[in-house]
Amino acid sequence: MHQTTQAPRICRDCDGFATATITTGLRTADGTRDTIPVHCRTCRGAGHTTPAALARAGK
Repeated sequence: MHQTTQAPRICRDCDGFATATITTGLRTADGTRDTIPVHCRTCRGAGHTTPAALARAGK
């Protein structure tokens, strides 16, 4: 019997793009741009959120 699974909810703040790479404006010793990763504060870099009922239940 086929069992369906629900797709995880996409984060409403980052729209699924949870990590962005931002340049600092500086260059490294080999001439490439220096970058830092920045993660979404809402989903903590996962790209999706858990439903509120599961978050309250601690699952």
